[in-house]
Amino acid sequence: MTASIDDKLRHVLADVLGLAHDKLISFTADTGLFGHLPELDSMAVAGLLTELEDRFDIVIDDDEVDGDLFETYGSLLDFVKAKRETA
Repeated sequence: MTASIDDKLRHVLADVLGLAHDKLISFTADTGLFGHLPELDSMAVAGLLTELEDRFDIVIDDDEVDGDLFETYGSLLDFVKAKRETA
């Protein structure tokens, strides 16, 4: 059984940001990311983008990365789902 994109994204966030499982399972679409999680700073964004590309087999262009992408968990999840559909 393949993990859902949602589950896989939560694992990526756990691995890159070192977030606890109990914190991640409480994330909803409205959970704030950049500016809300101290672990997600500008340096962590670069690592997160690399991991997303590797684990989801997607390519993220520089012009796709903006503040809206990391605004909420839902916006990041929607982005990854859309990229997977076109991959």
